[in-house]
Amino acid sequence: MTASPDEIERRRNAAIDAIRRVHGTADDEHGATLFVSHHLDEIGDDYWIKHCGAARPDATQVLDVLVLQSHWSEDDDDGIDTFDFTLPDDATNYIISVEFDENGNVSGVSMES
Repeated sequence: MTASPDEIERRRNAAIDAIRRVHGTADDEHGATLFVSHHLDEIGDDYWIKHCGAARPDATQVLDVLVLQSHWSEDDDDGIDTFDFTLPDDATNYIISVEFDENGNVSGVSMES
């Protein structure tokens, strides 16, 4: 599939929707759910106040501040098969990685480092 700006934006939105949809489900135990709980435990109040307006934000607030770090494919650094999201200001080395299938549909969400 072509990596047009419109397709990149469509996939970015689909990825964020998928992250929100799977968070807190049994199938996402080691994905977005772990990402949020880990970072709420590990990052100080000042960071959360700056980015979320609360010292202890809820999961939705954390997911709302995710930023697209990169998109890539196995064969192409500018590809669009995988979209990686993280927290702003280099707060972590962890990412939430969203994979797409050959038809452009989300096929998986995972936490990676």
